[in-house]
Amino acid sequence: MGEEEVKETADTEGSEDAKGSEGAEIELSDEPQTIGEAGAMGAMDDAVYDITIDVTAVLGTASMRVSQILKLGRGAVVELDRLVGEAVELRAENKLVALGEVVVIDDRLGVALTEIIKGR
Repeated sequence: MGEEEVKETADTEGSEDAKGSEGAEIELSDEPQTIGEAGAMGAMDDAVYDITIDVTAVLGTASMRVSQILKLGRGAVVELDRLVGEAVELRAENKLVALGEVVVIDDRLGVALTEIIKGR
């Protein structure tokens, strides 16, 4: 053998740890990998992308005493902490992911994204 570059792979051929979900060998590396970099991570990508999560648009919030809430009835107005034209929060599983503006799409409301919030 000459000076060939040899990649370090798992020696345990039959082990679940050394193979991905489709039986492909996973290369061991000292370098961190993100999802999708390792060849066997493709099945994981698909599984993650198919997960459904709740997304909520927050127009504003208000703090009220229980006694005030119990007095609410049809037609009552609850004043929120946001001004007209102020950005609406878009939350995924209660985590802020974007800001936007309320828009009307046919007979439904939507949010036009104006800023994407990067993960912290």
